[in-house]
Amino acid sequence: TMDDGFASSLVQRAIGDEHSVIHGRAHADIMSALAPHPGPERVLDFALRTGPYGDGFGKSPEGLSLNRLLANPHGIDLGALRPRLPDMLRTPTGRIKLDYPAFMADVPRLQASLTQPRPPLVLIGRRHLRSNNSWQHNVRTLMKGKPRCLLQVHPDDARTLGLSDGGNARVTSAAGSLIAPVEITDSVMAGVVSLPHGWGHNVEGTKMAIANNQPGVNVNLLGGTDHLDPLSGNPQLNGIAVTIEPV
Repeated sequence: TMDDGFASSLVQRAIGDEHSVIHGRAHADIMSALAPHPGPERVLDFALRTGPYGDGFGKSPEGLSLNRLLANPHGIDLGALRPRLPDMLRTPTGRIKLDYPAFMADVPRLQASLTQPRPPLVLIGRRHLRSNNSWQHNVRTLMKGKPRCLLQVHPDDARTLGLSDGGNARVTSAAGSLIAPVEITDSVMAGVVSLPHGWGHNVEGTKMAIANNQPGVNVNLLGGTDHLDPLSGNPQLNGIAVTIEPV
């Protein structure tokens, strides 16, 4: 099964790692020891037993395992925290190397960007506790309460732009445009507006009926692909220059 395959790959990688507590152990023995706990519990058991406080599958009998945690529902006191640096750093110098040529070559561009004027309005994203991921929008209990896909605008900007709390506004960037309901709040600073990510469910072919009842808007439509981070290739998701007008 997929579950067995995933667990097997974790074990295989660990026994081949010279730094692992189970380096060189027999694959079948470790899999057998993990067998009582299927699914996510097996992965948790493996992580506990190969971690710094783990039992190492018999190497440290008093160490942690899932069974030991289950036998102590009120927790286990592991004592004072112990430093693990620099011993766990495996670089030749024992330090974290940050001055890679690609990073250093990008410093002049970064410095020059700090002197560029900021647009009058920039868009940032945000998350909500009950909608960290878009699939949560299809869970009825998590969708209860007030609408959360709102364009947050500072009161000063709202007055200047003629926006009203609960009214609609058109947000336009170089990449696209959308209309979103407004929430006037001092949770954002003047000159900054915010839309949450993960919304915009009313797309043909989607099958999330609950989410489609409150589709919201897709903030990615404002990002585009013209502005990319030169090192990682990631698109710009924050600090996007926008204009706003009431609808």
